[in-house]
Amino acid sequence: MKMSWTALPLLLAVPGAAWAQTGPAQPTLTPAPPTAVPTAAADPSANDSVIDFAADMLSYDNERDLVTANGSVRLARDGNYLAADQVSWDRKTGKVQASGNVVVLDPQGNKLIGEKVDLTDTLKDGTIDNLLLVLDTGGRVAATRGSRVNGATVLDNAIYTGCPVTEPCGKAKRPSWTITAARVTRSADGKEIRFSGGRLNVLGVSLPLLPIFVVHTDQVGTTGALIPDLSYSASNGFEITLPYHLQFAPNRDATITPHIYTGNAPAIEARYRKLTRIGAFQVGGFLTYGRVDSSTTLQPVGHNAVRGYFEANGKAQFDPYWSLTVSVRAATDKTVTRRYDLTRDDRLRSFADLERITPNSYISIAGWAFQGLRVDDRQRAIPIALPAIDARFRVPDPVLGGRVELQANSLAILRLDGQDTQRAFVQARWDLRKLTAMGQQLTFTALGRGDVYHTDDSASTLTALYRGVDGWHARAIGALAADARWPLVGPAFGGTQMIIPRVQVVLTPPTPNLSFPNEDSRSIDLDDSNLFAINRFSGYDRWEDGSRVTYGAEYSLERPRFSLSTVIGQSYRLSRSPSLFPEGTGLTDRFSDIVGRTRIRYGRFLDITNRFRLDKTNFAVRRNELDLTVGSDQTYLQVGYLRLNRNVDPAIEDLRDKEELRLAGRWKFRRYWSLFGATVVDLTNKGEDPLSLASGFEPVRHRLGIDYEDDCLIFGVQWRRDYERIGTFRKGSTFALHFALKNLGR
Repeated sequence: MKMSWTALPLLLAVPGAAWAQTGPAQPTLTPAPPTAVPTAAADPSANDSVIDFAADMLSYDNERDLVTANGSVRLARDGNYLAADQVSWDRKTGKVQASGNVVVLDPQGNKLIGEKVDLTDTLKDGTIDNLLLVLDTGGRVAATRGSRVNGATVLDNAIYTGCPVTEPCGKAKRPSWTITAARVTRSADGKEIRFSGGRLNVLGVSLPLLPIFVVHTDQVGTTGALIPDLSYSASNGFEITLPYHLQFAPNRDATITPHIYTGNAPAIEARYRKLTRIGAFQVGGFLTYGRVDSSTTLQPVGHNAVRGYFEANGKAQFDPYWSLTVSVRAATDKTVTRRYDLTRDDRLRSFADLERITPNSYISIAGWAFQGLRVDDRQRAIPIALPAIDARFRVPDPVLGGRVELQANSLAILRLDGQDTQRAFVQARWDLRKLTAMGQQLTFTALGRGDVYHTDDSASTLTALYRGVDGWHARAIGALAADARWPLVGPAFGGTQMIIPRVQVVLTPPTPNLSFPNEDSRSIDLDDSNLFAINRFSGYDRWEDGSRVTYGAEYSLERPRFSLSTVIGQSYRLSRSPSLFPEGTGLTDRFSDIVGRTRIRYGRFLDITNRFRLDKTNFAVRRNELDLTVGSDQTYLQVGYLRLNRNVDPAIEDLRDKEELRLAGRWKFRRYWSLFGATVVDLTNKGEDPLSLASGFEPVRHRLGIDYEDDCLIFGVQWRRDYERIGTFRKGSTFALHFALKNLGR
């Protein structure tokens, strides 16, 4: 008997399988070898209609023209895959019916699971009862009946979730949230799922959805409403936000968010984002109308006006070397950002920075502007840095065995009401590093710099130490330094210890300083990070002249799950001339204060760091800073403490003493539940800072909340109270409810 396979050629792909062909009037026969059966497969023109085929047994009904495959049936065509216990193909109608452990896989990786499926011979379209659709993104849809036409899937009486439905051990798990709907439609490209007549079920609570609700299963997003936020604050009353997302293209979107308050006029917030070929940027803003809080208690009555906040930032990478980074932030008044919870920053920074970075060079051309939001900030006295140019070049080839780095820097500082300064300098630095036969690490440094300054209206600067003298000034700076470290390593206490004695000598001639304005070297604090610096001022406007010797030691111990490291040091000034450093900085006398740092770690459970500065005369603690973290990633306690007891002249505002305590913690008391809290307390009193308004125990802010978070759901309640006052405005208490569904898409 001769068999014809012209309509649907089959590739018999499993060697060694048992094949049978049956007909009403014929006994069971063994067909010809598989290579002789699918003759049409050899024709290249027929490749588009070929189905890859494998089964344990094949039978054919001549009268009904029905082909039936049994036992581990596998079909594949054009990226569509079908697996079942039994598959029958009606050659007259082209209908393919699969039953028993049916799995249908499409080219996108989405999987249909059911007991009975009716398909066309393309394996693309058909219907299925009691199905489970497993999406390639991890989501699942179960339905009583489904059909697929031209790639689009329609499911009736369906339930969808993006949550895992099994524990890691394989045990069944009830998902935290599901969406039930009378009809669910999945687009042909698999990127969109549309729910009609749907309800959201969260931990057993059923909530209504919009009549038509759409989620995207890819990372692109779609146009539509997002989940609202609800909060209450003493300054605004109840607040509800209703964000609406606009998806213009895969690389462009916007979000418009109305804010409705019971205690203030409504507000509108908007943000636009775009990803381009050379970079990305975003622009956002907040706008409302209301009473402007007075920034001083002397004028308690505010006025009504338009209030707003604007921000934009982005970066463009023009080529492998050149890039431009821009950030702009501005507010209409000092309290709008605090009242509406836009940012906690007390100074808004705007800048543009054009950079060129190569392995041996760096160039930055930048401009900076600032807006002060503190009570005592006078905007016209806040500086604008434009331009700020910094160029550095490292000579590739060694010079006298060492590395040479050249630097050129220029800065212009402008004030609408106050002192203006222009500065330029060039610098060359040579460093030679050597390792001796006994293991000592030697570093030799030679530095030369030339400065030119010009300043106007220096008398408007209140702190005399910062003013300088009006007019043009120039100076030459030079320094020679030698630094020696000798690491000594050996076993100890079941681990490895390292002791590193260190000594440094810096030689520098007397250098003029007080006739030059001080814009960037005002914050002076001796600690372990700058003890061995050649210039211990933080910027360029002040240079530490006079030769000195700095000495200290480092110690470390490493054991399994335990480590200890500590450093301590002091310096001695060889020159007898008066020091440039103010009283209380630890560098005024010939012997400096003693500074150090100790860090102890025990696995990932304990991490404690202490930084200190001890008075050289009576060992009084002038700086004590403690950072402690204890616990696991899920239950932990963090403690931060800082006390500056430097007794600096109160007129030098950048060096005022303070004492502060910070506490934060989280306690995971159930598998998905946790309590968290944080507080900041100002412990400064009048004895430490005569200008401070604190009484010795002044709360700054508190935060307390409870969270639920599993692998697909987050929600919680939080209370926050801010005590800081800006003029007549104080934020007070805020209660916020947050809710988010993971794996939902947009």
